[in-house]
Amino acid sequence: MSVLVLALVAGAVVGLALGALGGGGSVLAVPALIYLLGFTPAAATTASLLIVAATTATSLYAHARAGHVRWRAGAAFAAAGLLPAALAGAAATRLPQPVLTAAFAAVAALAAVAALAAVRMLRPATAAPKEVRPLKAAGTGAGLGALTGLLGVGGGFLAVPALVTVLAFEMQAAVGTSLLVITTNSLASLMTRTGGAADLDWAVVAPFAGAAILGAWDGRRLAAKVSGARLQQVFAVLLLGVAAVMLVDAVA
Repeated sequence: MSVLVLALVAGAVVGLALGALGGGGSVLAVPALIYLLGFTPAAATTASLLIVAATTATSLYAHARAGHVRWRAGAAFAAAGLLPAALAGAAATRLPQPVLTAAFAAVAALAAVAALAAVRMLRPATAAPKEVRPLKAAGTGAGLGALTGLLGVGGGFLAVPALVTVLAFEMQAAVGTSLLVITTNSLASLMTRTGGAADLDWAVVAPFAGAAILGAWDGRRLAAKVSGARLQQVFAVLLLGVAAVMLVDAVA
């Protein structure tokens, strides 16, 4: 299979995940870039930020038109992560590749756990809404920003549960608003990686990003037809497999 076809297929899968789940696409993008398309971990994280920023910005527009984005709360949540994202992005270029791979494997496993936790959030609530705590929200936003900058992941797999539990968003608003958080954090991290972006193989990155953007639109339609719980469960199983492969690679 040619590199172009692999980039298009991988991009479509990443876009489907982002469109259907509001996050998680970058956790698939980085291993796809490394193991299918031959990128180094450092280059893969930079390329992933570009791909995810373009895809989420497009998907954000669609969710905003549907009224699923809470702009003020989302902007405040995202603002807390801007500086951590930029600082972590600069630090990531200095880390050894095995360390980046092992860290990413841990994040993929964490994303699988978060996806399974999200299944419970999709069920009807029986408890009273939690009180919103500004300091906790700011700390969570800062942590997500640092994760985005360091590993090139948008953090949507954690942003959606965080918006539900910390800011008491309903699921639709959490998914839509998470795209705003992902986009801003990704762009902040990219500002410290401009040199790395110039060295990317754009013949691979461009079709990957294009397929991801188109896939995100299909992902929104898929989410309307398939149970959200089922989507999260399939996503979790896939991520556990990715985490296992990357951990073996890191310690080999």
